[in-house]
Amino acid sequence: MLNQGHSSHREFATDVVRRLSDAGFVSLWAGGCVRDFMMGRIPKDYDVATSATPQEVRELFGKRKTLAVGESFGVIIVLGPNKAAGQVEVATFRSEGEYTDGRRPDSVDFCTPEEDAARRDFTINGMFFDPLTDTLHDFVGGEQDLGQGIVRAIGNPRDRMTEDKLRMLRAVRFAATLDFQLDDETANAVRKMANEILVVSWERIAQELERMLVDQHRERAMRLCHDLGLLEIILPELAPLLDEPASHWWHTLHVLGNLESPGFELAMAALLMSVPSPQAQSKRQRDHTGTVRAICRRLKLSNDETDHITWLVAHLHDLDDAPSLSLSRLKRLLVHEHVTDLLTLARRTALAEQRDVAGLDFAADSLANTPTEVLNPPDLLDGSDLQELGLSPGPQFKTILTAVRDAQLNEQISNRDEAVKLVERLTSAE
Repeated sequence: MLNQGHSSHREFATDVVRRLSDAGFVSLWAGGCVRDFMMGRIPKDYDVATSATPQEVRELFGKRKTLAVGESFGVIIVLGPNKAAGQVEVATFRSEGEYTDGRRPDSVDFCTPEEDAARRDFTINGMFFDPLTDTLHDFVGGEQDLGQGIVRAIGNPRDRMTEDKLRMLRAVRFAATLDFQLDDETANAVRKMANEILVVSWERIAQELERMLVDQHRERAMRLCHDLGLLEIILPELAPLLDEPASHWWHTLHVLGNLESPGFELAMAALLMSVPSPQAQSKRQRDHTGTVRAICRRLKLSNDETDHITWLVAHLHDLDDAPSLSLSRLKRLLVHEHVTDLLTLARRTALAEQRDVAGLDFAADSLANTPTEVLNPPDLLDGSDLQELGLSPGPQFKTILTAVRDAQLNEQISNRDEAVKLVERLTSAE
């Protein structure tokens, strides 16, 4: 049963079709929402294709209820009456001119539904549906391919991929996430054109990677990317891993596949766990060529995503022998904001390598059963305290405060007086 939000969104998408139809325009649901609807899934978004021009759409729904975000391509956003209803993208049936940049058409011409379907990417995304009459309009064989579980480019696969190079990654994503087979001709076109994927912006490549990696079929997606020659183009740092004996690559895939509902950062760290991940942050070393950080920067990931992924890879094995770590080292790891992801990745890696997980169990138990005030007690001293003790600010402050913090976490000192005495011993020794 649909919840209220999904129900409202669907009702609004139906109402958009109704209002356009009542005004004399051909109007149909289009693309991914039709595919999802036909599969019994709840569409995340609803797109409508219509014979109305962008100007006519805006006149019908009103300027205040529409956004001309893609008017030059015939696309108008129609806003729903409330948050639950969402918004619907309304696009005029169109054919497209040349794609000289390999991503977007140089021009568009308004056309018939049949011509509009012919310019779309894959047959399963090229169907239309009339929610007013419950009628499917399929000009490209999408219903048959959907029934057989096949991702097939519409028309000539090489033409479709040449028009928009991102479609190569989308082909992989649809095949993997839907658990479909990739049509042979479509797969061959991707394989022959794989090196042209770099025409696409890194931001868009990263978006497709994220969608693949957070899906339960992420292992199959990466296997397909490798088989089609895309992975080593996007992530050349993995090439040595791919060239090594198969067990190394399958090990990575095994860990990746056994993660349960991971966030993007955790899944990405699993994919990149064999790539070096230095932690140095100096300006001279910031690029870290050939490292996890360099990959994240190339993909234009956010600083938070980059730091998260890099930290997981850098500390992957730090908790393997947790009982032998000093209390200060163990506690610092356990209070890190990403420690849960670290434990998950480390455990999956150890199990894949058939290594003992006793150390990781110890770390997990310590995290679960140690009070927060013991794991992460308030600092006993700060820089102001050191100045009050007559010390001049400088690089040594960090060294002294780290030593005090270590002693506190190691439970060698527990109050300010003991901390001050430690500082006095440290500075007198100098």
